[in-house]
Amino acid sequence: MTVLIGQDPELALVHGWGLGSAVWQPLLAPLSRSCRVHLVDLPGYGPSPASDTDFTETARNLIDALPDSVILCGWSLGAMLAMRAALLAPQRVAALVLVGATASFIQRDGWQQAQAPELLDSFSASIRQQPEQTLQRFVGLLNQGDEQARALCRTLRAGLRAGRMPDPETLRRGLDWLRDLDLRLLLPKIATPSLLIHGDQDLLNPLAAAKSLEKAMPNARLEVFIGAAHAPFLADPDRFVALLDEFCHVRTAS
Repeated sequence: MTVLIGQDPELALVHGWGLGSAVWQPLLAPLSRSCRVHLVDLPGYGPSPASDTDFTETARNLIDALPDSVILCGWSLGAMLAMRAALLAPQRVAALVLVGATASFIQRDGWQQAQAPELLDSFSASIRQQPEQTLQRFVGLLNQGDEQARALCRTLRAGLRAGRMPDPETLRRGLDWLRDLDLRLLLPKIATPSLLIHGDQDLLNPLAAAKSLEKAMPNARLEVFIGAAHAPFLADPDRFVALLDEFCHVRTAS
């Protein structure tokens, strides 16, 4: 975990599956002007050693490594970890920013705003044989439908080539989490003030999933990025930073 020294409030950025903390790089300078930014590398990503801890224990370790009154900003799988951490230690989490979030990545009874299980099956199979090519394919999938898809794909794929790629076991464990996790029953218990940020062209976790979160969580508000897919913070970083700046400082001032 890297701490970029800035001013309060405390803000932790938690990446998603397949792409480590470097995904936040374009936002670090503007965010650190108004927040103390903690850049989280989940187990097996970047310099963080791999671990066989389960999802809940990983969420517990995440919050234990951060200061009190932290604002957790999680993307995709990172958003699911942030939600779980807020339930495990609500007194330590000042607020949540959930980007491209969902309660269940795969389709279930009563939850069709998600992916068919076969998608994860195909990724699990290819991770063992071609991990790098699988991540390159994932980058294309998460940007599909975005007005800036080509530019975003180039940026993220260059980051993958330049960084340390997670080992196949770390990637497989993350896919298992995405297959098994169903947080729907927990949503009404998340009273932490929450800002949901979602692209209206998100084909990975459709906008309907974020609308369901907003409805189920008692203290949540949704901001939609028009023309953006699964990475709205990269599609419109200026708006994203402005939203976080306003939300974080309102939370700490109240």
